[in-house]
Order: sequence, then structure tokens, then C-alpha cells
Amino acid sequence: MPLTEQRIRSEVEDLGARIKGLRSERGWTQDELASRSGLSKSYLSRLEDGERQPSIAALLSVATSFGVPLNELFGGGQESGPCGIVRADANPPRQGNGLVYRPLLSGDRVSNIQPIHVTVPAGRTGDERYCHDGEEWIYILHGSLLLTVASEKHTLHTGDSAHFDARLSHRLTALDGRDAEIILVACPLPRRLLSSYL
Repeated sequence: MPLTEQRIRSEVEDLGARIKGLRSERGWTQDELASRSGLSKSYLSRLEDGERQPSIAALLSVATSFGVPLNELFGGGQESGPCGIVRADANPPRQGNGLVYRPLLSGDRVSNIQPIHVTVPAGRTGDERYCHDGEEWIYILHGSLLLTVASEKHTLHTGDSAHFDARLSHRLTALDGRDAEIILVACPLPRRLLSSYL
């Protein structure tokens, strides 16, 4: 189903309401969530009001702040149990900052990894760069991709993969006039064992 403007608006409004609900459950102010996520209070306010279409990086920052998998920001639709199953039609595609993405993790499980199916459209304009806590691993399913990390540029083709520190500025650009389809796995930076006792 194509991502119509009305459907995108509805998805963004539902997402904003879910973020506001999670924040309220924890008794946090927008200032506190801003401090934890590294996003501005004004950005979060617009996001909660359904007026802002967030980037994947912003959603990862918010989910990490809440300590929940990315998919929990969007609701259920997954099978629970000792093995989390996400069916192909469980999570409709979403759009943010020119990318089309679909979370691939069951919403009822806490996990250190955040797998996402991402389509980088051909001809995507702008110079959006992302920066967030943690690390990323990407695998190219189809197409060719220019991955820019800090000042380095890397051309990746079907079957290639890359791993990098997501705190560095990064950008994904489809090449050859075709969409690039990737699996992106984000993960918070590992904490030292000692720090869990402090």
C-alpha cells in the first residue's frame, strides 16, 4: 500500500501519542526526555503533537531513552513467547526524513539490538546526516549505496556490509538511479560490567 499523505499523518500522530504516553508513564517532563535523548524540547513537543516526521536516528534515541525496542513506539502486532516472531505484514512501512523503514523486532521484548528494514529512495535530496548513541551495522539487500561516515565515503553494493560508530555523523545515499534496500541493525554502546554496580 503506498504511503499516502493522510496515512503518514495518521502514523505520525499515533507515534506522537505513544511517545507522550511512555513519557507520562515514567513521570518525565519533556525537559527530562530531551536531556536523556539528546533531542531538543521543541523537537519533542512537535513530535508528541504529531507535527514532526522523525528520522530513524531520532526514534532510536527516544527508544533507547525509554529502554524499549524501537517497535514498541509503534504498538503491537507481533507474536509473543520465548521467540519473538514478526510477520511480514505486522508492521506497515513508515516514512521519515526521506527514508522508508519498517521495524523488525517484536514489540514485547527488551533487546540491545534494533533491526530495521530501510529503503533509501533514488534521487533523495537534501544532506541529512544522522548522529546518535551506539553503533550500526548495515547489509545491502539490493542496489548500491554511498555510505558517508564523518568525512569518509564508501560505495557498497548488494551483499556488502558495514559497521560503524553511530555517534559519528553519517548519511545514506542510493546510487545508480535506483532505490537501495538495506537491513540496518542499531545497538547502544556496550556498558562495562563494573558500571552496572555503580
